[in-house]
Amino acid sequence: MSQTGHQALAEAVRQLAAAGVPDAAGDALALLSFALGVPRHSVRGELSQPLSAQAQLAFAAAIGSRAARQPVSQILGWREFWKHRFRVTPDTLDPRPETETLVAAALKLPWDSVLDLGTGTGAILLSLLAERPGARGLGVDMSQAALNVAQDNARALGITADFRRSDWFSGVQGRFGLIVSNPPYIALDEMAALSPEVREWEPRAALTDEGDGLGAYRAIVAGAGAHLLPKGWLAVEIGPTQGAAVTGLMAASGFRRIALRSDLDGRDRVVMGQFGP
Repeated sequence: MSQTGHQALAEAVRQLAAAGVPDAAGDALALLSFALGVPRHSVRGELSQPLSAQAQLAFAAAIGSRAARQPVSQILGWREFWKHRFRVTPDTLDPRPETETLVAAALKLPWDSVLDLGTGTGAILLSLLAERPGARGLGVDMSQAALNVAQDNARALGITADFRRSDWFSGVQGRFGLIVSNPPYIALDEMAALSPEVREWEPRAALTDEGDGLGAYRAIVAGAGAHLLPKGWLAVEIGPTQGAAVTGLMAASGFRRIALRSDLDGRDRVVMGQFGP
């Protein structure tokens, strides 16, 4: 039986709320927009009309996926980040608004070459390169599936970047003016408290080091000096409680002018430092 948009939306909100989805109404509206193939602001004008069979099936499938706690971005297949839309899949970490703090901080630094460690969707690297014409960039990741997504994003955005499979610096040659990373920083004992959207749907290796959450920073800080140009910069995203620990790691490895940057919620989010005397 054909439903109007109003009826389908109301039923979807009830289904998502029963599944424990935090913003059931907002997510249902976004997914109805997706099923109808219209911008979100146009959905309300469609609500009094019967849904086509195709739209009804697409909406039901999307709501079923969301009720299983799959992130909206994975259902849509994309996420807005900085100034662009990036393709996302279950093989990549979902680019988050707080990571834009890292992009903003990096763009205030002097560099014309950048290495992105654990590039995932390529969102950080490609956002930086789009703002710095003529700069060169390399994104590395352990996951070939993630690299494929990053390459797709680079092509879709028309941004030139290189991508390579590498476990941190193992496949990296040469030196860069800037190294950036949003590494796995969630401690193993914190994983159980994550939302199902994160814990069950995003790649585990991009979330946790299976230890104290600082393992990636130890590897990055230890190897960064050999891959930075003189007076080059390292900038990393951190968890809100990790500022002192990561600052200490940088200071012990020869970084100076170390600084913390906060996200829009006022939480420590980025540690950056310049290498060398």
